[in-house]
Amino acid sequence: MFKLVILRHGESEWNKKGLFTGWTDVDLSKKGVLEAQQAGKKLKREGFIFDYVFASLLKRVLKTTNIVLEETDQLWLPIIKDWRLNERHYGNLQGLNKEQTAKKFGDHQFQLWRRSYDVKPPAITPANKYNQKNDRRYQNIKAPLTESLKDVVARVVPWWKEEAVPLIKKNKKLLIVASGNSLRALVKHIENISDQDIASLNIPTGIPLVYEFDNKLRVKKKYYLANAKDLKTAIQQTATQGKKK
Repeated sequence: MFKLVILRHGESEWNKKGLFTGWTDVDLSKKGVLEAQQAGKKLKREGFIFDYVFASLLKRVLKTTNIVLEETDQLWLPIIKDWRLNERHYGNLQGLNKEQTAKKFGDHQFQLWRRSYDVKPPAITPANKYNQKNDRRYQNIKAPLTESLKDVVARVVPWWKEEAVPLIKKNKKLLIVASGNSLRALVKHIENISDQDIASLNIPTGIPLVYEFDNKLRVKKKYYLANAKDLKTAIQQTATQGKKK
C-alpha cells in the first residue's frame, strides 16, 4: 500500500477578502498561518513522515509548507518547487472581488468562470498590475494570460506522471502542497472524476487529505485529517465564496 498527502495552503489574505487570486503572490492571513500550524500538528500526531515535498512557486504555498515541516520536525527536508503546481491563472479577474463580480456579470457567468471545466476568464491585460509578465520566477516559461481548469489539468497531470508517480512506486512518502484548483486538477486525475462532476469538488484550506493506493495506484482509501463537522464547515465556506448575499 502506498500513501500520499496533499494539502491546500492555509487561508490567504485574498481568500479572506473573497478576491480572485490566481497567480497573484499574496500572503497567508493570520487564520491561514494557524491552519498551517494545525495541519502540521495533525500530521505529526498521526505519525506522517515524508521523503519528498513538492510545492508551487507561490508565497502562500511555500509559507504553508515551511510551517507544516517545522511542526512535524522535518524542516530539513528540501522543497521541490514547480510552477506547474501553481494555482489556476484567473486572467483579468485577478484582484476582483468575487461577490461583486457575481453581481455585475450574473451568477451563471460567474460560475462558468469559477467552476466550469473548459471556460477561461478574460485574458489578463498588459495594463493589469497583477500581470506576471515581469515576474522573474517565470522568466523561463511562457506564463499564461488566463486558464480554465482543463488547462491546469494539462500541466498538472504530466507533472504527476513525471515527478510523483515514479517516487510513489518506490514507496517514497510524498507531501504535495498547492492551491485549490491545481489540487482539484490532480484529484480529478487520481480519482478519474468526470469533467461535469469536478465542478462540485471543493478542497478546503489547511486540512491534509490522505490517499492510500494499491500497487497499481488505484485509490483504496481517501480521508481528511479532520472531524466531520469541521470538514463540512470548511468545504461549505469554500463552496459559497462569491455567492450573492
